[in-house]
Amino acid sequence: MKKTTEHKEPDISFEQLEEIVNLLAALYGQDFTEYSKASLKRRVNRILMKKHFTVYELKQEIINQPSFVDELILEITVNVTEMFRDPAFYGAVRKKVLPYLKSFPRIKIWNAGCSTGEEVYSFAIMLDESGMYANSFLYGTDINTRVLDKARKGIYTLHQMKEYSENYLKTGGTASLAEFYSAAYDAAAIHQGLKKNVLFATHNLATDSVFNEFEMIVCRNVLIYFENSLQEKVIQLFYDSLRPLGFLCLGSKETIRFTELRKKFRVVDQEQKIYQKIG
Repeated sequence: MKKTTEHKEPDISFEQLEEIVNLLAALYGQDFTEYSKASLKRRVNRILMKKHFTVYELKQEIINQPSFVDELILEITVNVTEMFRDPAFYGAVRKKVLPYLKSFPRIKIWNAGCSTGEEVYSFAIMLDESGMYANSFLYGTDINTRVLDKARKGIYTLHQMKEYSENYLKTGGTASLAEFYSAAYDAAAIHQGLKKNVLFATHNLATDSVFNEFEMIVCRNVLIYFENSLQEKVIQLFYDSLRPLGFLCLGSKETIRFTELRKKFRVVDQEQKIYQKIG
């Protein structure tokens, strides 16, 4: 397709953005209708600039090139993640959640919006250190198939791992992160033993339903990109997916305080946004 040679900063209107959203829903079942419009607008503008597309050309690409849609979704969804991101959160999980979960004969953890998998493997490492991995199963889900492919491989750069090692030690880790991966050249591969109880699968928080009952659900820094109506819907999904006394972990800028379900959770750690289902 011929690209526009116009280099003016793109600025898609909200009406044009709605057309893009409706196309994705109608043709591919990808529902972004309740995502933050301001966030979507920024990201679609970035795609237009990166590809040198007009809005018309972008719509034609969506209609005629299904293979482009994965790339598009990768761009408009946020995939910023790292191992042991926000060490204080993982430290709180070590102290306030894992001792409780240790009493369960079976532990199922759902990491929603897992991106490329670093957060899932962070929990796998903590469970392994606590002697709980053998009795645990971790589900990582995301809307985007490309990031899930990377998550399944569990291969990251050695440079990333060195940065993650600092995070790991700040959480109270007692070993070396290097014990959990194999290094070759500039690549670091998560040990196979940490992957055997992990499953990565596609799941759309906006449209898909409960698929299991979990002892803990982790969804950090995802809800902030949703409109309030979708945040409420997703919190309800998490509530329905948790076993009684199961734990819900959100991101630092997210809260259940303004939802109808707030009375059905106990606050475990207000600063780290860790809650326990009591209703």
